[in-house]
Amino acid sequence: MNAKQSYYQTLSASVLKKLQKRGMEAYYCSSKETAVKLVLDLIPEHSSVTWGGSITLSESGLMEALKTANLNLIDRSTAKTPDETKAIYRSAFSADYYLMSSNAVTYDGELVNTDGTGNRVAALIYGPEHVIVMVGMNKLVPDLDAAFARIHNVAAPMNTIRLDIKTPCQKTGLCADCTSPDTICCQTVVTRYSRVPGRIKVILIGEDLGY
Repeated sequence: MNAKQSYYQTLSASVLKKLQKRGMEAYYCSSKETAVKLVLDLIPEHSSVTWGGSITLSESGLMEALKTANLNLIDRSTAKTPDETKAIYRSAFSADYYLMSSNAVTYDGELVNTDGTGNRVAALIYGPEHVIVMVGMNKLVPDLDAAFARIHNVAAPMNTIRLDIKTPCQKTGLCADCTSPDTICCQTVVTRYSRVPGRIKVILIGEDLGY
C-alpha cells in the first residue's frame, strides 16, 4: 500500500462514521473493481436501475458491468426524441435503484451536488427506493465552502469542456458566477441527512475518479 492509498483508507474511516450518523449507509472500497462488485451485490436481480450523468460511473467500469447484469435498465441514451428523453427522466423516480456520483463530499459527511437540468439532484432527494452514490476519494473536501469551490472551479469547467457548453468557465477554467443561458450550475443541493434510513448508500473509492 502506497502513501496515497494509506491516506485514503485512514481518511475514509472517519468520513464513513459521519455519513452513517447522517442516516446513510457507507462503505469503503480500495479499488474501483471492488466498488463495482459491491454495487452489483447491493442490487437484487431483476431490479429496475437507472443513473445520472457521471464520469465516475464510466471510469469505474460500472456502466459496462451493468450491460451484462440481470437487471432492468432504464437508459436515457436509448431515447430517440426529446419527448422520450423526458419520459425516461421521469421514469427514474419510480426506479428501484438510482446510481450517481457526488460532486463533493465533506469530511463531515454532507453530499454536495450542482446540476444543470436537475434530474440527478431531484432523484437523489426523492423518488427511487435506493440511491447508490459512488465517490472517488479525490472528491472529499474539508467543508461546504471547499465543496462549492471544487464544484465551481473544477467539476463545472471540466464538464463544460466535456459537453462543449459555451460558458465563461469553459474558456477560463474559473467560475465567473455566470447567468449564461448555457450555465450548468442551476441547482445546488446539500444532503445533510437521509430521513429514510439506508436509502442513500455512499461508496467511497480509494482512487481518483471523475471530475
